[in-house]
Amino acid sequence: MTGKKKAILAARCLDGKKASDIVVLEVTALSSIADYFVIATADSKRQIKTCADYIDETLAQKGIRSHHLEGMANLEWVLMDYGDIIVHIFDKDSRLYYGLERLWGDAPNIEFKARSRTTVKRRVRKDTAEEQI
Repeated sequence: MTGKKKAILAARCLDGKKASDIVVLEVTALSSIADYFVIATADSKRQIKTCADYIDETLAQKGIRSHHLEGMANLEWVLMDYGDIIVHIFDKDSRLYYGLERLWGDAPNIEFKARSRTTVKRRVRKDTAEEQI
């Protein structure tokens, strides 16, 4: 799997767990540490952990293992290093403070198609509601 496909898969995982402001940056020409950065914000420590676990499980199913995982103790900024891609999952304050998009502002932004969210509508059966009265 190419780095770009891995980055997009990680971005879709983040989208699936309702992370926000998901950005995929191609840093190939700007950095030797990775080809792509995937950056996202999560609303809570629990969501950060859920996003990180889901990415790790999904990529592991494809035979892709992280080389380094950092930040799981504090869950403010989790960094997942897969060699050619690095996933950054921030809480809101940490994302504003570190401003990776500002640092890597010259990197091209890779578009990825987020999956549409479906809502489940609940139907209340009238006969059940009437029986309770």
